[in-house]
This record gives sequence, structure tokens and C-alpha cells, in this order.
Amino acid sequence: MQVTETLNEGLKRAYSIVVTAAELDAKVNEKLVEAQPDIEIKGFRKGKVPMAMLKKQFGPRVLGEAMQEAVDGAMNEHFEKTGDRPAMQPKVEMTNQDWKEGDDVQVDMSYEALPEIPDVDFSGIALEKLVVKADEASVTEALENLASTAQNFKARRKGSKAKDGDQVTFDFVGSVDGENFEGGSAEDYPLVLGSGSFIPGFEEQLVGVKVEDVKSVEVQFPAEYGAEHLAGKDAVFECTIKEIKEPVAAEIDDELATKFGAEDLAGLKTQISERLEAEYAGASRAVMKRALLDALDGVVSFDLPPSLVEAEAGQIAHQLWHEENPEVHDHNHDTIEPTDEHNKLAERRVRLGLLLAEIGQKAAVQVTDAEMTQAIMQQARQYPGQERQFFEFIQQNAQMQQQLRAPIFEDKVVDHVIEAAKVSEKEVSKDDLQKAIDALEAE
Repeated sequence: MQVTETLNEGLKRAYSIVVTAAELDAKVNEKLVEAQPDIEIKGFRKGKVPMAMLKKQFGPRVLGEAMQEAVDGAMNEHFEKTGDRPAMQPKVEMTNQDWKEGDDVQVDMSYEALPEIPDVDFSGIALEKLVVKADEASVTEALENLASTAQNFKARRKGSKAKDGDQVTFDFVGSVDGENFEGGSAEDYPLVLGSGSFIPGFEEQLVGVKVEDVKSVEVQFPAEYGAEHLAGKDAVFECTIKEIKEPVAAEIDDELATKFGAEDLAGLKTQISERLEAEYAGASRAVMKRALLDALDGVVSFDLPPSLVEAEAGQIAHQLWHEENPEVHDHNHDTIEPTDEHNKLAERRVRLGLLLAEIGQKAAVQVTDAEMTQAIMQQARQYPGQERQFFEFIQQNAQMQQQLRAPIFEDKVVDHVIEAAKVSEKEVSKDDLQKAIDALEAE
């Protein structure tokens, strides 16, 4: 087997591989000998079929498999010997298209090698960690928001008209074509106007009613309504208004605390404070991670595989185009040509991606099964009632597993680097942290 280098320019590599006819024949014989004990042909006992007959009957069928294995073996041996790591799947082409049995096999292989990535002294990287404490005003604001979600209702002044957001208690009787229909009536039914609980157009017609009013509400059942005999039909509901209540926020007290799983108000405040500071810490980490990536991008320089940059730029351009054209949900559109800005961003992403992968490999960073399971479970929550099917789908889809594993791996590598870097803490306000986050999103 001969491997001859034909191109070595930057990261581009090309080789000519020749598998001799003798080597290929030996490979075929090896596979036939391996299979011989299990082959049975009329006139011969199992495992006793002569090799000449096996080669005549099965040789052509085994030849293609042997050829592929020989070429794959030559490629693997080449990568082990040179230490090259292809950036993408190598391009392999058979050059003697007029090949016939007994000829040597000639193959051209080309690829872009991953670059040598220099070591980085993490101790020379200085980072600033923004620290925000949950102050009394923030806790109070969060408490008020909780109270508004746990709102109560109190009776409006007599003679008041119902407003959007009010709770109206009423009796109603529904009819279609003058005939009352089953399930179309109720007594003392409490309905919050604007909640969207009833048929479209129903609640809006109750805005402005007063207690003791009798209101005829005319609506049309949706065409896709669950009850076929009502779907698309015009209906009239005779509504007798019995009570109108306005929303009021719940009192911020121990009773409110118990509604949210705390023992008392002090316990709820502690929970809120801890949750706020966890949110601040997450935002602060995002800011510090960006600062770290900027620092790494500035201290390393190496050649980038053009194919990776081109693929990344194309993906960036395609994604941004769809964000600007949200009405287009498929990919039946003209090719999106990357701009200089897209190419520059792609170079940064590829450079940092290769660097973090190298750092992670040298530090033996691993994503554990428990971490993967947790990530899958978080994704599965987006599909209530189908969690099991989603979990099984991920287990059978290597590409989806990699999409979930990649950000976990990156975050663990980032944590590894941060531990070795010089990190100083700076206490700032919530508004200052928000400005830093806004600046990230604006880039």
C-alpha cells in the first residue's frame, strides 16, 4: 500500500493512495477464510467448501467490502502516523474509474487539517465578576408582583359598570336557532373579563354591564369547535348579571406566603432574595463569560480551516436572514450569501470553538451521563405529555445528543479556565448589571 503526498499548503492536505491488486486479493482471501466455517454448499459439508469454489462464488461480492476496508485502513494508518485531525470528513475519490479485477486501486484523498493550537497561560487573564445583592426594594417589588398574581376580588360599588379584568358572576342560557342546547346554561358562573375563557367575542360584550342587567350576547362558535353540532353555528346567550367584582392585589402577609409554599412572610422574603441573587449570579456569569471569550480571542492566533469558516458563515447568514424574515418558515429561498461581517463573526466562533475544544481535551473535561439526563429532561418539559417519547428520540439521535452536549461541555471548559484566571469581584447595582447584559445583546 502506497501513500504519496500531493499537496501540503497551509492546512490543506492531499494524498494519493494505491492499494495493490495483491493486497486486495489477500484481503478477499482473509474475509473468505473468516467466513468459511459457516458456509454450506450442496455437495459439501458445512465448513468444508474448497477455497477456490468460495472465491469463485463469493469473491466478487466480497471484493467491494474488502476494497472499502483497505482504503479505510490506509486512511486510519495515515492519520495515526501523521497525527493530523481532519477538520471535516475527508474527500475520497477513486481515480481509475476503468478499474477491473486484477488492477491496483488508486484513490485520491484530500482534507483540511485542524491547526496546532498554542497553549494559553490562563493566570495571565484578568476577569471582573459583577456581584449584585438582593436589596429590600427588589424583594418588595417581587413580593408586589406575586401579590398581583394572587389577586382577590371585591364587590364594586352598587351601580358600577363591569370593566375588563373584573369578575362577573352571572346566569346564562345559550340557544341556537331558538333552541336551548345541552351544556349551554349555568348559574352563578364567575368569569374574569379578558381571560379568554369563553367563546371569542363573548367576554367583550359583557364589558359595561351592571348588576341585574339582562344581556343578550350573540356569538359564533369557531369552525373547529369540539362539539360538531355547534361548530360554526350562531348562538345567543341570555345572561343575567348577579355580581360584579373588581380585582385587588392580595395582602402581603403570612397568608400570601403560604400560597407560595413558604411558612411565613419572612420565609418567603428569604426565598425571593435567594432566587433574585441566583438570577443575578447567572447574568453576571454571562457577562464574565463574554469577557473571557474576548480575552481568549485576543491572546491566541492560528490558521483556521477555510471549510469550517465557510460553513459557519453560511449558517450565521442563514439564521440572521430567517430572523429578519420570520414569515418564511421553510428553506425554499435563494442562497444567502455571507457578508464580511458574517465571515468575521464566523472566524471568531471557529477560533474559539477549536480553542475551547483543545482546552477541554487537555483538561479531560467530560460531560457526565447525569448532566446529559438533566439537559434532556429540561428540554422534554417543553413537550408536556410527550416527555417519554422525546427522551427516546434523543437517545436514538446522535446529532441531537451532540447539540445538547456541546453547550454543557463549553460551560465546563469556561469554568475550568475561570478557576485558573485572576478574578476580582465588583459589587454593582441591579441597573448596572442590566446595562452590562443589554450591551451583550446589542453586540
